[in-house]
Amino acid sequence: MNVRHALWAALLCGCADDPAAISPEWRWELPGGFPEPFVPPDNPMTAEKVALGELLFFDDRLSWNESLSCGSCHDPALAFSDERALPVGSADETLPRNSMSLLGAAWVAPYTWANPVLETLEQQALVPLFADAPVEIGLQRDTAAILARLAGDAELADAFASAFPDDDDPINTASVVAALASYQRTLIGGDSAYDRLAYGGEADALSPAALRGMDLFFSERTECYHCHGGFLFTVAFRSADQPGVAAAFFNNGLYDVGGTGNYPAGNQGLFEFTGQPGDRGKFRPPSLRNVAITGPYMHDGSIATLEEVIAHYMAGGRNLEDGPNAGDGRAHPNKDSLVAPRDLSADEQADLVAFLRALTDARYVAG
Repeated sequence: MNVRHALWAALLCGCADDPAAISPEWRWELPGGFPEPFVPPDNPMTAEKVALGELLFFDDRLSWNESLSCGSCHDPALAFSDERALPVGSADETLPRNSMSLLGAAWVAPYTWANPVLETLEQQALVPLFADAPVEIGLQRDTAAILARLAGDAELADAFASAFPDDDDPINTASVVAALASYQRTLIGGDSAYDRLAYGGEADALSPAALRGMDLFFSERTECYHCHGGFLFTVAFRSADQPGVAAAFFNNGLYDVGGTGNYPAGNQGLFEFTGQPGDRGKFRPPSLRNVAITGPYMHDGSIATLEEVIAHYMAGGRNLEDGPNAGDGRAHPNKDSLVAPRDLSADEQADLVAFLRALTDARYVAG
């Protein structure tokens, strides 16, 4: 039983050793360097909602055919990501985008790879729950039956009642969404070697190679930090002190199908929401925390290793010489100007990879 399951058991039986642990007032326990996250005022954090959200997150019964949970595509042993290039939904349909890690999700905004309007985890949760092209969880296929299934479990029924004590009928989709979002806000990975150096003052936390890689990462020779800056290693973030959404989307030269400026069908990035040609191939930069264990990489999982990711950026983009998506992404008209050829030696590229590996919180690694 993990910490939150233990807390939930204490809440049910009223036997928590520390009454303050179940106080209605939520208290964040944040690593060094992490600001307090933004929380929508209509869904304040409570221990009861977090405990319910964890139960629901790993419960296959939330899907229409009881085959898939949120945790199926967001495995704690893989930093809440999965090992597939593209995940598969409950109807065995392949989804178009790679599963991002959920660690640090409380500070990300906007959500998903290219949607500019999903500004909260509550809004984002509606996508996997109700998406039908393709189907993910499939809650829309038989919502009433799924909610009845959850209500038939005494533990879950008690969890809903405790999480939403003012609701006469708490087992509903709004409660599911609120609880899932609350749980996801507690997924924080801030105990990497980098954190121990940067915020803990542990001078020897990084290897010499990782230290050299860190210098390169934050230098103008690579300019990585322009898109992957800040404590979360992405410029698309918000906090309680900075509640505005930093909507940052970039084209990194991954495709230029047939020299037309297109990306593969169904994966045109921000363009799919704006219809503006200048937005083709623009995606939100993900956090690089735990990046060593969240591959394969890019929005479509089309790059297998960190070494290949570094090579992609050193070349200023990717040239696909054959296949249905053949084209020279290096020449894409929307490619960000910072994605340009870089002259780094093989040893320097290896140092960059060593630094990226130093962003791993070992608590979220299988085995």
